Amino acid sequence: MRNKYTYVWVSLVILVFGIIFIPKIIERIKTGTITQHDRMNLSENDEKLGFIYLNNEERKVPNFAFLNQDSLLITQKDYEGKVYIVEFFFTTCPTICPVMNSNLVEIQEEFRDFDDFGVASFTINPEYDTPKVLKEYAEKYSINDMDWHLMTGDRKEIYDLANIGFNIFAAENSGVPGGFEHSGLFALVDKNGFLRSRTDDFGNPIIYYRGTISESQGENTEGEKQEITILKEDIKKLLSE
Repeated sequence: MRNKYTYVWVSLVILVFGIIFIPKIIERIKTGTITQHDRMNLSENDEKLGFIYLNNEERKVPNFAFLNQDSLLITQKDYEGKVYIVEFFFTTCPTICPVMNSNLVEIQEEFRDFDDFGVASFTINPEYDTPKVLKEYAEKYSINDMDWHLMTGDRKEIYDLANIGFNIFAAENSGVPGGFEHSGLFALVDKNGFLRSRTDDFGNPIIYYRGTISESQGENTEGEKQEITILKEDIKKLLSE
């Protein structure tokens, strides 16, 4: 008899819970008032990318002004409202640059239909890489998205942008192939000009994305994994914000 009454009371509690709380949950979904914590629990894919901090401040792309492959003056304002990738390269690079830009061309094709996506490529050999040279390079690699600018300008400004503004290493070195060395990393920037990235297994931002290994290659001889796949995933996340 006790089990029968217990069953009745449990059923009654479940019924009352459904009457009171389920309509409220449905209403929160309709009105968009579910909290971020709720959204994170709904799906891991909803997790937002983290910001990159310097001196406890969210890092933002510094101001810049350079000529692109069409001899047009391009500044950070031309990228406002766009998600974009930043790279530092040079056209005569015999090692990692061809791989980097082939990866970026692949990304260009995947996001070609998005007006709010772009790429910012800065040469670290501006004396040689004139707008004309950059134009020829763009044609060689099928770089033709109107929001992909290959830029050249004052050497010091470019190196300050790389090493200080983005903290992406770039330097002249006569002892390496091509005479210049750089990290081969891609930075990802959101529509408001802030640097963003996913976090690692320990909850720390990865900060940059490895651009020197293709998806088809998978990993290099040192066992480093390609990060083009996760870069594509994270671009999609920022485009949807």
